[in-house]
Amino acid sequence: MISANWLYIKGTDTAKVWQALMEAGRNFGIKPIGLGARDTLRLEMGFPLYGNELNKDTTPLDAGLNKFVKLDKQDFIGKDVLEKQARQGVQKKLVGLEMTEPGILRSHYKIMAQGKAIGEVTSGTMSPSLGKAVGMGYVAPEHSSLGTELKIEIRNKTAAAKIVKTPFYTLRTTAAKAAN
Repeated sequence: MISANWLYIKGTDTAKVWQALMEAGRNFGIKPIGLGARDTLRLEMGFPLYGNELNKDTTPLDAGLNKFVKLDKQDFIGKDVLEKQARQGVQKKLVGLEMTEPGILRSHYKIMAQGKAIGEVTSGTMSPSLGKAVGMGYVAPEHSSLGTELKIEIRNKTAAAKIVKTPFYTLRTTAAKAAN
């Protein structure tokens, strides 16, 4: 049975279905991928992942997911906390990061401004689609404007990065690459 993006099958049929999918996709160059590919693809799209950008200490408002929070709905768990945060403002903001000097962003690297830690990288990689190092992280709101130049602490050294718009990968990105 196929439903949205999920395929539900009996466990005993898994190998047969896998082989049929691989065979059906052979002419299209289909290849199996794992969690590393999933993580790279979701990062290129700027999608937050629980355990990286989202956790028990991070609200949807911190992560910029305001459009998914309906404060005008009836009571729900955490509503009072989110209402207070909406009034007072967030203490951290999730931003897109692009390296402007050699280096690859990795989880827990410090984000620096004027020699002080102002946040932390939550996810990062060398984007195979874009050919550059990108990532996401939380910074203090006063450092969250697009174009802000920052430093990333990588193994006791720093490398330059800037805040950029997410998603990193868009259809315009592919059109621009094709035109070059």
